[in-house]
Amino acid sequence: MKDTLKHQGMRNKLVGVVASKGIADKQVLEALGNVPRHLFMDSGFEGHAYQDKAFPIAADQTISQPYTVARQTELLEVKPKQKILEIGTGSGYQTAVLLELKAKVYTIERQLELFKKTRLFFDKMGYRPKKMVFGDGYMGLPEEAPFDGIVVTAGAPQIPKALLAQLKVGGKLVIPVGEEEQIMTVITRKSEKSFEKAEFGSYRFVPL
Repeated sequence: MKDTLKHQGMRNKLVGVVASKGIADKQVLEALGNVPRHLFMDSGFEGHAYQDKAFPIAADQTISQPYTVARQTELLEVKPKQKILEIGTGSGYQTAVLLELKAKVYTIERQLELFKKTRLFFDKMGYRPKKMVFGDGYMGLPEEAPFDGIVVTAGAPQIPKALLAQLKVGGKLVIPVGEEEQIMTVITRKSEKSFEKAEFGSYRFVPL
């Protein structure tokens, strides 16, 4: 599959839809407009790639809804060269958006099938996360901590303490918290001991 002018036109439309739903960060919208989402899906589903909806991929996972990716990225407030930890690489779509924003991305995937498939895809596409790890995201990546931001792309029953410990002071954890339905939660580390929590509406994610 290639990335054509037709695809770019479909992406521009998608960016318009996402913006109309309240995403205001110009850099995030630009990143969304640059990432060829259809290449992250099997070629038979190309027609679904630029609809603002999640879609099933391998290992009972989904490629996230573009609005959700944009919302989590916007809440993370990514700056160039920041160290960002992503829990749940999945198809790699969120990873690619973070790389477009010039973040240094460390990403963890616990499904071996997806890990292998996405790693090959990254190589082919020239996406270069700093580190891609097969393992349990709940534990984070202590050997690479601290991070400027951590984004969790699956629903967590509660906030993993290990992730809070790996945030820099001033850093943010963006995580959907809940069982059946999740509340998008942002935890900002204010000092060594203190954290501030804010909530941003309900979502549905596959479980962490």
